[in-house]
Amino acid sequence: MNTRNKTPKVYLIGAGPGDPELITLKAIRALAIADVILCDRLVSPDILTQYARSDAEVVYVGKECSKKASTPQSSINDLMVEYAVQNKRVARLKGGDVSIFSNILDELQALKDNLIPYEIIPGITAASGAAAYAGIPLTARGYATSVRFLTYYKTEVLSDDVWRALAATEDTLVFYMSVSNLGFLVKKFKSFQVDAESKMAIIEQATTPFQKVYTTSFEDFENTLGTREFVSPSLIIIGKIVQLYERFSWLPNAHREGLYFKSITNGSLLPESQKFFKYVV
Repeated sequence: MNTRNKTPKVYLIGAGPGDPELITLKAIRALAIADVILCDRLVSPDILTQYARSDAEVVYVGKECSKKASTPQSSINDLMVEYAVQNKRVARLKGGDVSIFSNILDELQALKDNLIPYEIIPGITAASGAAAYAGIPLTARGYATSVRFLTYYKTEVLSDDVWRALAATEDTLVFYMSVSNLGFLVKKFKSFQVDAESKMAIIEQATTPFQKVYTTSFEDFENTLGTREFVSPSLIIIGKIVQLYERFSWLPNAHREGLYFKSITNGSLLPESQKFFKYVV
């Protein structure tokens, strides 16, 4: 692409759930012209290696709350504006889809307030990526006709009335950013008498070479998975639909251990070919 006569613009890009081949062509084209890439932690390093310009400035602005190494959202907003007013094309690269459980609202408002042109480029969200790579359809006749995306990252997020409705629903339920509270989640469902046909799948590092899928009933959870610590990111799928995992799973669990998405506090995220980079934590 011709990068001359540049017009400043911010591209809000969903990079997909992990597998670099799941990124869209539109996202690849935007990365190819970006002068600056503001990159989250849950983005495959291969995406930067393969699709970013070798002279692009890469700024890591990931969030890793458990290690207290998160970039404040206000800093990300300021960086987008700062680079755009320097007449640069900025790629704000997020894991999964750009609009699902992300802080896109804050970023959009910062761009609007500063009259900066932007474009939203969707990506494959973790729910659809994880379900597909586990062989679990999110909806199917006789199992579920709708699906809900939720989060339970802190225990006060959902009221008992919500838990009661969730335990009674026939929808497929997908919980993002909730594995650290998995034990509490299971207790809530059991306390509101979840259907015995409803199963649970926990998918670690979905769509990556380290993907592992664990399934259990709510009754068996304590005996089978109750003491296990799951690797981040992990996604939880709940419903009768999980019964189909054994029949349709096509990707074996990884035999090796490892972390696909490295910590933002060390240099292992950085592709060797990238010359200009920094961390903002």
